[in-house]
Amino acid sequence: MATKEQEITQIGSTVTIKGDISGKSDVRVAGTVNGSINIEGELIIERSGFVEGEIKSTNAVVAGSVKGNIECTEKLILENTSKFVGNIKTKHLIIQEGAIFQGNCQMGAPIQASAPASAPAAPQVKL
Repeated sequence: MATKEQEITQIGSTVTIKGDISGKSDVRVAGTVNGSINIEGELIIERSGFVEGEIKSTNAVVAGSVKGNIECTEKLILENTSKFVGNIKTKHLIIQEGAIFQGNCQMGAPIQASAPASAPAAPQVKL
């Protein structure tokens, strides 16, 4: 959350941005962003908000629509009105009932990029 000293950048519902956004403040999107968002803060995408592009932030709350991948170093919340198409990488994930999510998800501690692990053998079932 923003402190008193920290700025909050707001993109209104009638605003469309074509380009990338980066910074060290919280961002609230009620309009449209066609481009990447890379912030050190919290990203809030309101119900009327739409983002098409790659997203990186500390925390994010999505109530609107996203088409693209998202990486949150701490927590991502997909609210019940959200529509998310893309891949998720985050430490903590909350998906509310009613949210739409289509993609892959990687959660928790970073996965080591070592040699691929062999798949565990399927259990033998006797009928």
